[in-house]
Amino acid sequence: MPLPLTIAPKTNHKSLLFSELALDLDHLDADFAVLGMPYGAAYSPADYNNDQTNAPTAIRQASDRVIRSPERYDFDIEGPLLQGRSDIRFVDCGDVPADLNDPRGHYARAEVATRKILKAGAIPIVLGGDHGITNPILRAYDDQGPITIVHVDAHLDWRDEVNGVKDGLSSPIRRASELPYVKNIIQIGMRASGSARQQDADDARNWGAQIITAYELHKIGMEAVLERIPAGGRYYLTIDADGMDPTCMPAVAGPAPGGVDFIQMRELIHGLVKKGRVVGMDIVEIQPEKDIHQISCMTAGRLILNLIGTAIRAGYFDGKRK
Repeated sequence: MPLPLTIAPKTNHKSLLFSELALDLDHLDADFAVLGMPYGAAYSPADYNNDQTNAPTAIRQASDRVIRSPERYDFDIEGPLLQGRSDIRFVDCGDVPADLNDPRGHYARAEVATRKILKAGAIPIVLGGDHGITNPILRAYDDQGPITIVHVDAHLDWRDEVNGVKDGLSSPIRRASELPYVKNIIQIGMRASGSARQQDADDARNWGAQIITAYELHKIGMEAVLERIPAGGRYYLTIDADGMDPTCMPAVAGPAPGGVDFIQMRELIHGLVKKGRVVGMDIVEIQPEKDIHQISCMTAGRLILNLIGTAIRAGYFDGKRK
């Protein structure tokens, strides 16, 4: 019997931010849909089971630290989570399962699940997993273009392959650049060193990617960065947790001082929502065993909350009956 597209989350909080659990993606009624994608594409046998696979569950478990109750006023979004809109459907579609007998089957299931979420008219909010999970998610957007990728990360992610694997955590932005409907790439927060070689950096710039280091960001501010992002676009926001400063996102494999802070991330999300339409978001690379008092998972939840509340306030769903 084939695996289902998604399965229910594991323990305690069964959904993110008290959303409704919705596993029937063929009859999905949603405006925002959470999708857990715990598994990427392993570079070695040891990578098949790593702590990042626990992140979707850990982020959900931080729900009551992110927001005590959805109807309460929140200063980040100038109102409650769903802005008092009883017609807005916020659901959690559970996690994409893996199958050791089919090592890439979860990528195919993730793409199909994302297509069903998009077909329902919902905005996917994807919880990784390592950064390889962005590849199958973006492939589901082939009828949603043109897409502008806004990428927050300490690292470039333009490797062509690692150990023969082309869709792993070091390659998502190179793979995105190959999609014909991806028209712009803006990369924010680059600093220190990762897996990129000089050729990868050259290839990124030659493609036309805008690379904004963390140091430039701190010098010019997020408002100036937002001005460089084409207005009126359809934006997919992919956030590697190590793109943020370890003071607010400590639970990462490669912490590097000087990253994007929470205030800047909030400004980026609010700015993108106002400039055009955010059509999807993922947050990846959180390692819960390295977290401190759930602060990384709580920060991830706050970013998601800011997207939801701001999108509703911006009128994304004003065509619906209130």
